Amino acid sequence: MATLSVRSVRAQLRVPCATRDPRVVGQHHCSMDIIPVIDLKGGIVVHARRGERHHYRALQTPFASRPEPLAVVDGLLAFQDFRHLYVADLDAIAGRGEHMQVVREIARRYPQLRVWLDAGLTSPACIAALPALANIDVVLGSESLLTLNDYHALRAAVPAARSVLSLDRGARGETLGCGELFEAVELWPARVIHMTLARVGVNGGPDFDGLAGLRAQAPHCAFYAAGGVRDEADLDALAAQGVAGALVATALHDGRIRCARR
Repeated sequence: MATLSVRSVRAQLRVPCATRDPRVVGQHHCSMDIIPVIDLKGGIVVHARRGERHHYRALQTPFASRPEPLAVVDGLLAFQDFRHLYVADLDAIAGRGEHMQVVREIARRYPQLRVWLDAGLTSPACIAALPALANIDVVLGSESLLTLNDYHALRAAVPAARSVLSLDRGARGETLGCGELFEAVELWPARVIHMTLARVGVNGGPDFDGLAGLRAQAPHCAFYAAGGVRDEADLDALAAQGVAGALVATALHDGRIRCARR
């Protein structure tokens, strides 16, 4: 990975920190949301690749000297005034622990930040463990749901304005979890993530065709690309396609996305 510092990345932007416009990438302007991702496992931030969670290693990033969650978030927000942060609690998703105190500390430290939390919710009973803070939105991931009844129960327990659906696909593009949910367009909330785990962390490019298909199915939804975003050209292409936003990690940490729109 390229050796960069936050200072050197800012210098490349040639935009003063106090006045930088997070909607600018090169000469392009867009209201598309760029959402940095942190994946939590064993108390640290890890580098996600292809959804192979047992192989994830500690994140190396110019934004922090160590992969401690608060340090990484501090560095990201010093670099850019992001409005959203996606947090994947991999231990909670796997049913082997959780990072709720860390998520709580992030949300409290940055009350202006909307935190999208994926904690692998399987039933309404799980919601009681989530931090009860107004700036935390709840991600309902298909991979954690077995049936539509599970989804209905969670949707009833989570306010619509705070729910985000993640339609998760695996290494071969297969649907993960409740397959019926991928066709039940009428049940989708306003925000939907197209999560392609096989593309995560490997610079394979976003799944443009899959996103186009979803937008044709549900033009009333705002769709977010997750997995494969390589650079600013990909962001431009996604924006041109009408995608509402992109979840990004690797391309931010290695400097290929040097300034983010929000």
